[in-house]
Amino acid sequence: MRNTALLRQLLLTILLVVGFMAHSQKAHAGRKETAIVAGGCFWCVESDFESVPGVIEVISGFTGGRAKNPTYRQVSRGGTGHFEAVKIIYDPAKISYEKILHLFFRSIDPTDPGGQFCDRGPTYRTAIFYLDKRQKAAALAARREARRALGRRIVTQILPAGRFYPAEAYHQDYYKSRDRVITRFGIKRKADAYKAYRKACGRDRRIRQLWGSAAPFASGH
Repeated sequence: MRNTALLRQLLLTILLVVGFMAHSQKAHAGRKETAIVAGGCFWCVESDFESVPGVIEVISGFTGGRAKNPTYRQVSRGGTGHFEAVKIIYDPAKISYEKILHLFFRSIDPTDPGGQFCDRGPTYRTAIFYLDKRQKAAALAARREARRALGRRIVTQILPAGRFYPAEAYHQDYYKSRDRVITRFGIKRKADAYKAYRKACGRDRRIRQLWGSAAPFASGH
């Protein structure tokens, strides 16, 4: 009888442990976390990171400025203080915040204080906007690592996150939209206009020059 009671107690303990682990894994798998970065043209950063396994969604928008509910026209005209930025929603069970920052630095020119590639001015500066102390520490470490990797001064700012304003619907998923628009390249689908813009802007050429084989996205364009 005593052995039977002990066996029952052992089985109950095992079932409780297994149940707790399954619940923890399910809860962890259902979590979503956020990273906010500015890397020049938000169409490009959105396109890059939506290709990354573990990233659920990327939203193009504005942050870091003074104006409330800014429009693209206001921000691009200057004076609002906003950066073109993206909000990256990701599954921490599949990709870490540190990995996202590693990829981010290798998808930009972090040595350029005046913008990114053909896009010039404060709106296009690079930055990481941290949401808590853990993200701040990770961002500072990633910047130090980028400096060691390049052997050059890194000007990407590390800033506390403020309110993030999504850009107009016109800008979301621009890189893959089939809608037609009038551009300086003629009437094109947005997806084709995006490819023409990215090539003309020299983004991938400069990233390959800077990062070489470590560039995660440039080789695909």
